[in-house]
Amino acid sequence: MTQDLKRADIQTIQRILPHRYPFLLVDKVEEIDGTQSAVGYKNVTMNEPHFQGHFPGTPIMPGVTIVEAMAQTAGVMIGVALDQLDRDMLIYFMSIDNCKFRRKVIPGDVLRMDVKTVRGKPGGKIWKFSGVATVEGEMAAEAEFMAMLDLPKGDA
Repeated sequence: MTQDLKRADIQTIQRILPHRYPFLLVDKVEEIDGTQSAVGYKNVTMNEPHFQGHFPGTPIMPGVTIVEAMAQTAGVMIGVALDQLDRDMLIYFMSIDNCKFRRKVIPGDVLRMDVKTVRGKPGGKIWKFSGVATVEGEMAAEAEFMAMLDLPKGDA
């Protein structure tokens, strides 16, 4: 795979991210522009386990999972750009800043995550991203977050 890849389906996502059900929170990533930006999508469904308790009778996607979905979108972008398919790359949160929630996300919504790289470059371990999550064009959440790449030995 090369940086020419502009999208990642669920099979490709699973070859990059270690996350699995119930914590894989991105279904596809499109418009991947190298390490600069990408757009991820999460189809929110009632059968997700957090809806059993958040909240009974009024299911609302927890804000922390929205931020995690944005971070996973950034992870797929970096994984595609740095050719990390099947390479056991891990990405760890370091900080979350300027996080705001503006709209409830409920079952039936399609969450769109627009992420951009603020700081980071191939070969670097520390990356900073900004993300905006929307539903039908309405902002649901926004945040800046930093992450550390843990690339397999021999990768840079």
